[in-house]
Amino acid sequence: MLTKRQNLLETIHGGHPDRFVNQYEAFAMQVGNAFSAHNPAPKPGELNVVNAWGVTRSFPAGTPGPFPVHTPDKIVIKDVEEWQKYLKVPNVVYSAQEWEPFIEAAEKVDRNEQFCTTFIAPGVFEQSHYLMEIQNCLMAFYEYPDEMHEILDQITQFELDLAKEICTYIKPDALFHHDDWGSQQSTFLSPEMFREFIKPCYMKIYKYYKDHGVELIVHHSDSYAATLVPDMIDMGIDIWQGVMTSNNIPELIKQYGGKISFMGGVDSATIDYPGWKPEDVAREVDRACRECGKLYFIPGASQGLAMSTFPGVYEETSRQIDLASKKYF
Repeated sequence: MLTKRQNLLETIHGGHPDRFVNQYEAFAMQVGNAFSAHNPAPKPGELNVVNAWGVTRSFPAGTPGPFPVHTPDKIVIKDVEEWQKYLKVPNVVYSAQEWEPFIEAAEKVDRNEQFCTTFIAPGVFEQSHYLMEIQNCLMAFYEYPDEMHEILDQITQFELDLAKEICTYIKPDALFHHDDWGSQQSTFLSPEMFREFIKPCYMKIYKYYKDHGVELIVHHSDSYAATLVPDMIDMGIDIWQGVMTSNNIPELIKQYGGKISFMGGVDSATIDYPGWKPEDVAREVDRACRECGKLYFIPGASQGLAMSTFPGVYEETSRQIDLASKKYF
């Protein structure tokens, strides 16, 4: 039997996996780091917590995660033409002593069995609209392109500085990077604008990680982003996590398998709801595994971590994936 790490590599390299990769099983996720320890985040039920960027976030009970609060008084960059007046980029350089708990956690990972995986969120695009509010941000890409390039340069340099610290202290095998690029039906930016503004940032960020020992880049965007897959390949993304059924995953695998793999395909709306039913999970997991096949595909729900909105759904999804492995392998 292959290790979890070996089985994932066989899957994404078109080899001979002996079962489906079961959601996040191959990733030993390292969510914290010395910067995040200094970056306040709301816990479930907490409201109006201000982070190191000055962004206010709330985590209402019953929601899948925290969200930025954008009442007029809480928008950080209130005037994009004067962004320098408002934007204060946080420090990422901390002592080795402050990194020690995170180094110890990484050292406990059996790297023969799993990838020691650094988790980064929010991403470049998300950080820009967290600072500005989503509608203001999207309009600014059209109306103030020069200023948006300057803001994105600041966010990118922050990410590169943090990447240097992470690679120095944690030495991860994989990076799990969060940045939602669309809704369920379309991308937030056209492919042309994405290539102008967002792609160059990730060409730098993901290149740095790959140049400093990171074997796998896993990018989370639980959205429609099929039109961006060629750009994901250019950026060095190995696995697109969060891929929704609206992307026509079997067609993406047919077209791009061998260059990139796809993690998701289990429709969260179908299985993750109040009073969820195991038979719905079984039906949806079987459909995804049957339609998408054994190679270049990792079945799972679209959430950006090993979790579900409603208790028990993630675990039942994993159980059904194991059953699908017995059926299809």
